[in-house]
Amino acid sequence: MAYDKQILLERVDLGRTLSRMAHEILEKATDPNRLVLIGIRSRGVHLARRLAQKIADIGKRVPPVGVIDVTPYRDDRAEEQGSSRFGAFEIPVSVDERTVVLIDDVIFRGRTIRAAMEAVERMGRPKRVLVAALIDRGARELPIRADVIGKNIAVQDSQRVNVLLEESDGVDQVTLAHWH
Repeated sequence: MAYDKQILLERVDLGRTLSRMAHEILEKATDPNRLVLIGIRSRGVHLARRLAQKIADIGKRVPPVGVIDVTPYRDDRAEEQGSSRFGAFEIPVSVDERTVVLIDDVIFRGRTIRAAMEAVERMGRPKRVLVAALIDRGARELPIRADVIGKNIAVQDSQRVNVLLEESDGVDQVTLAHWH
């Protein structure tokens, strides 16, 4: 089976998109000083750190950045042997009465975000939860949407969106792979 690759975003486009997303997050946050960004492992974590820096560049303080692994909360994956039902949290502050922004690279069916919301529920009672996704490829199975979207694209089932980031992949690029 062969595939063709189409580049959707390059490094400069990605930087511009993240700057716009940082502005949107600040607009939607009722109090920027009570903001917490939580990246969904793995690329969501890199994006959360970049967004935190962009927010600081806008002139606000750097919001705390947390990390969450939602694997144990997924309802569509078999639980791995010995995996904790509570998942891995690395949150530097309490989420109580804060605006929590869950950040992922691609929002697709909605299951990862649902799992992340369940995990945040176990951490405390945020005032508000927002969802930010670099790419929204549509085709939801659950009634979940992103509040802040970097780019909307229409993707067929035979296509795959690949987000490549410097921190993990050595390059900043978003591609669409066409399988045929």
